[in-house]
Amino acid sequence: MSVENFNDLAAFVAVAKERSFTRAAAKQGVSQSALSQTIKALEARLGVRLLARSTRSVSATEAGERLLRTLAPRFEEIEQELGALGALRDKPAGTVRITAGEHPAVSILQPALQRILPDHPNIHVEIVVDYGLTDIVAQGYDAGVRLGEQVAKDMIAVRIGPDMRMAVVGSPAYFAARSRPETPQDLTAHNCINIRLPTYGGLFAWEFERDGRELRVRVEGQVVVNHGAVRLASVLDGLGLAYVPEDQIVDHVASGRLMRVLEDWCAPFSGYHLYYPSRRHASPAFAVVVDALRLTGTRSASVRN
Repeated sequence: MSVENFNDLAAFVAVAKERSFTRAAAKQGVSQSALSQTIKALEARLGVRLLARSTRSVSATEAGERLLRTLAPRFEEIEQELGALGALRDKPAGTVRITAGEHPAVSILQPALQRILPDHPNIHVEIVVDYGLTDIVAQGYDAGVRLGEQVAKDMIAVRIGPDMRMAVVGSPAYFAARSRPETPQDLTAHNCINIRLPTYGGLFAWEFERDGRELRVRVEGQVVVNHGAVRLASVLDGLGLAYVPEDQIVDHVASGRLMRVLEDWCAPFSGYHLYYPSRRHASPAFAVVVDALRLTGTRSASVRN
C-alpha cells in the first residue's frame, strides 16, 4: 500500500475518533476541506461509505466502525513505537497528557511537576481537569488519576497519594442558628451543599462508615455545584454544610473559619492512583513523570506510617 493510502487511513481514524472534521483537521494540521476531500477519495476507492455526515455531527457507518476497530489499535501501536524511539535521545522529551479531577491535579500533580520540570525543559505536561471516568485510551491520554477503588483491572496503577478522608464542615455563622448533627441521618435536617459529578450521573451521595457500618446519605440544600473551589467558597460563606476532602479544610478548621462535625463517621479510604494501559510503551518523558509521582506516593506513605 502506498504512503498516500496510509495517510488517508490515518485521516479516517482521526475523524472517526473525534466525530468531527473540525477537531480532526486541527489535530492533523490540515484544512477541514482538504480532510473532507481525503475521506471522500478514500470512500470512493474502497467503494463503501465510511462516515455518516450531518450538519451537526459525524459518525461512523457500520463499515466505518468495522474499519476503525481494525485500524485504531494498529495506529496506536505505531505511535507508541515511534514515541519509544525517543529513548535514543540523551534527554527525555515530549508531551505527557494526563486527565485528573481538580483535587489531585492541585494537591498531587502540580507539586510533582514543580519539582521535575525545571530539570527537564524538553518535557511538556498537559493536565486536563475532568470529573468523569474518562476512557484515556479513546481520548488519547497517556494516563489518568483516580481513586484506587475506581481503577479498572486491566490498567497499571501506581499509588501517588496517601489514604484519604472526607470531612463534613460548616461555618460558625451557619451553626449559630442550627444544632450540630450527631449522626449522618441528622444531615437530612440541614442545608447541605450538593455536588453533581458526571462520574456518578447525579448528585453525589455522602458516604460514611463507623464500626464496620456503612451509610450513604442523600442530602438536600439550596446550592448544587460541580466544582470543588465553588463548594469550598460556598461553605465558607455560610450557605450550608459541605462534604470535602480533609486536606482542603485543615487550615480553615484550625483558624476557626470552619467547624467540623461527624469526624468519627469519616473513615479513611484508598487514595489517588495514576493509571495507564498495560500495553503502553513508556517514553522517557512519561517514565520521568511516573517516577516523580511514584515518589510522591512513597513519601506520603512514609509520613502516614
